[in-house]
Amino acid sequence: MTRALIVIDVQESFRVRPLWETVSDPKIAHQVDRLVRLARRAGDLVVWVLHCEPGTGNTFDPALGHVRLMEELERRDGEPLIHKTSHNAFTTTNLQQLLTERGIHELTVCGLRTEQCVETTTRIASDFGFSVTFVIDATATHPIPHRGAPAHQSAAELLSDPRTLGTDEIIRRTEYALAGRFATIATVDQLEAAALPRA
Repeated sequence: MTRALIVIDVQESFRVRPLWETVSDPKIAHQVDRLVRLARRAGDLVVWVLHCEPGTGNTFDPALGHVRLMEELERRDGEPLIHKTSHNAFTTTNLQQLLTERGIHELTVCGLRTEQCVETTTRIASDFGFSVTFVIDATATHPIPHRGAPAHQSAAELLSDPRTLGTDEIIRRTEYALAGRFATIATVDQLEAAALPRA
């Protein structure tokens, strides 16, 4: 086993937030589940990462009960579950040690949010010497309000503001920033096709 799938922040904390309706792919858990099944068939390690913010009283506070995998996903015995408190999955966890001890050299990453937690994890993994595949259609994100936008916008206000950076543009920019420098960009279909037995 030299590869691992890192599933980042695909958790109910996001789904209970008011702006969930603006997410780029509401069925992100389905795409992630396809990757998980593919990794398990290949004998790869699956590592689950959840974001938490203890004591904040927001949806990432474990005390509220939302810091858990989305209900469509199921962790198996032996698959590590890591809780992080920073954007990337390495800084506040033992993820690097866990991967190194298991002889992992290649990572496949997916999850929420494309340009934030998944991207920063990818960049740091690359710096640590891992070969990374960023599965672009197994990530999802939300529109980003302009820095001058009022706080606590509704979904309608966010989407109607012409200064809002839309999800398609965020994903496109993230792909450009990572491709060929920090990661190989792939889709779930491409990875499934590559895993098919050769005739």
